[in-house]
Amino acid sequence: MAGTVEPAGGATASKRTDLRLVPAVLVTWSVALAGAFIDAAWSASVAGVLAVVGGLLLVGARRRGAASVRAGTMAATLALACVLGAAVAVHCAVVANTRETGPLSEAVARGGGVFIQLLVTGMPAEVPTPSQSGGNRWSVTATSLELTSNGTVIRGSAEVMVVGGTGWQDVRPGQSIRTSGTLKAVREGQTQAALLSASSAPIIMTSAFDVRRSAGEVRRQFVAASSWLPPDAAGLMPGMVTGDTTALLESLEADMKTTGMTHLTAVSGANCSLVLGGFILLARCLRLTRPVAGVLAACGLMAFVVMVGPDPSVLRAAVMGTVGLAALIGGLRGRSLTFLCLATIVLLLLDPSMAANVGFLLSVLATLGIVLLATRVASWMPSSVPRWLAAGVAVPLSAQLLCGPVIVALQPQCTPYALIANVVAGPLVAPVTILGTIAVPLAATLPWLAVVPIAVAGTCAGAVAGLARFFAHMPGAALPWAEGPAGVVAMATMSLLSIPIVWMLLHPAGVWGRVLGVHHIIVLLLERGVITKHGRLEACKETSGRNYQWLLPKTPGPRASRRIPSAGVMRRRPP
Repeated sequence: MAGTVEPAGGATASKRTDLRLVPAVLVTWSVALAGAFIDAAWSASVAGVLAVVGGLLLVGARRRGAASVRAGTMAATLALACVLGAAVAVHCAVVANTRETGPLSEAVARGGGVFIQLLVTGMPAEVPTPSQSGGNRWSVTATSLELTSNGTVIRGSAEVMVVGGTGWQDVRPGQSIRTSGTLKAVREGQTQAALLSASSAPIIMTSAFDVRRSAGEVRRQFVAASSWLPPDAAGLMPGMVTGDTTALLESLEADMKTTGMTHLTAVSGANCSLVLGGFILLARCLRLTRPVAGVLAACGLMAFVVMVGPDPSVLRAAVMGTVGLAALIGGLRGRSLTFLCLATIVLLLLDPSMAANVGFLLSVLATLGIVLLATRVASWMPSSVPRWLAAGVAVPLSAQLLCGPVIVALQPQCTPYALIANVVAGPLVAPVTILGTIAVPLAATLPWLAVVPIAVAGTCAGAVAGLARFFAHMPGAALPWAEGPAGVVAMATMSLLSIPIVWMLLHPAGVWGRVLGVHHIIVLLLERGVITKHGRLEACKETSGRNYQWLLPKTPGPRASRRIPSAGVMRRRPP
């Protein structure tokens, strides 16, 4: 992937960026974000208003299109944004109505104990708890099937977030369980209808086949097959390949957070891009036609998503990784932003709650940085720099410039070694991802064949861990930063200034030429101003050891403003 970045000065790169879907992204994101904090009635009202405005704009687009193509296109673009925003608002209204008047609403309002039957739909995740709490807590998503509250049996389907203690770490998707607990209202922005605080361990009633459960078993076998590696490699490699961080050491996790390498411990768009690029490269080696290669790559990416676990974050990473790869190797350079906008709109239509998800925001910003800046920054590199190295620097730099303000809002500190740590670790990520992905199914079927790819991938993962520990313990690895809006504005300003600074560092000759040009303009302005004020001027310049002096006309006139062929020192002639 890294070696396919081309200079931006070519004919294909000169195409203008298509911005027609940007208003649609802004409208749908704003509506989805607002829908997470308002009730169903308000969401329905927003949907109605946007639908009416969109219809009026469509009528206006047809009328304006006959007179002006540009005006008609603008009206049609805004109409599309309103229609998509109305669709997102309808989805938010349905979710809010289920939460307000669904089968669990009365039990949530009453707040008493309940007996409930659930269908597990997600994998359990550990909930961070204070050290003095004395026990681990686990959260898992499920769908309610039957509820008993105050002797009343209520049947109906609603999504529930379950938080429980011992025993909940072993539940798997597809299992039908019974438990007891207390239903509580969820926080604003969550899509679940209720929060169940389980007071008892789950009782498994039935267990149906679920692909996520099988994927979880495969991931656990991969972790077990990697246990013979050194502790850092054994904990980091499963996280880099499948997102499983159960064996990751806390000290290593803290060091990676300090050096800005936390994204390597979870499945991100970079992993999906590498997998997709690997299948594309395989298709090219097999000399497959373009349609067949596309089908092979799509099937390979789908298999990777199923293996990792088709959670919303993984699906989001797959979509964004595909867009990022298209931005780097696609033939439609000017349409990369269109692909990103389309992917963002589709994800918001499917799940409006992503608008309030910080991970989703960081994924979009990182992909946007790759789409808008990576190819340009790589083209600024000297021709003597290999293209893979140029891309290896340009991609993390572009992503970091756009994600910096959001990261500072979450964690007010500056990590000065983040860029160099990610650049150095970049070449090691590909072998870990590709060889580790190959080793995952082998570890479940033929463990003896998985030893070699696990050894190579583990060695590279250990090197990544070593880099994280090295840079995390260097002086000034985590500098304090201003909190709140001031810190966000400061980081955004720093990111904006970094782009011209990078260009100036890579183009010293161009900078020097522009400085001389500005200097010459200032000289001319000073010349004209001094002549107008004093009438006489003497200029001196020393070039190649010789002095040149000349005297301007005593009486200012049309010829008095002729160009001085020097940028020397000007002084008034004594009377």
